[in-house]
Amino acid sequence: MVAVVADVQVACDDPDIPAEKKIQTWVSVAVAQSGRAPETSVEVAVRVVDTDEIQTLNRLYRDKDSATNVLSFPAGDMDGLPADATRQLGDVVICASVVAAEAMEQGKALGDHWAHMIVHGTLHLLGFDHDTEAKASEMEALETRILASQSVTDPHAGSL
Repeated sequence: MVAVVADVQVACDDPDIPAEKKIQTWVSVAVAQSGRAPETSVEVAVRVVDTDEIQTLNRLYRDKDSATNVLSFPAGDMDGLPADATRQLGDVVICASVVAAEAMEQGKALGDHWAHMIVHGTLHLLGFDHDTEAKASEMEALETRILASQSVTDPHAGSL
């Protein structure tokens, strides 16, 4: 089995951020069940931020001047590394206050919504996207399966 390391960085004060171990588990499960897990060990950086930081990143990298729930920055392939070297998948940046507000607005358990956002961001690092209806359906079905394996309620129930 491939080792997955999630380097969790908390850059905001929020009392409802899940434990680092939980975040690491969600990243690991997403990689393992994605069908796209590399054959070498992987590392993902997960940075939990406030609305100012996520809004700045969203503006700089997506030309959207608003706070969002999660952003993913895939690392891409790195030439010249030994075949057995740990592969950097990239960074997942998640905004604690946006995730909390969305969970409340959508009537979802906060922990379930965190799990969904971490899995969603990790799948983006592995090349999944939702820019077409077909890709969105594929990604949502995969998210639902991964989250169900962690006893997380289907985040897409009623939205498919």
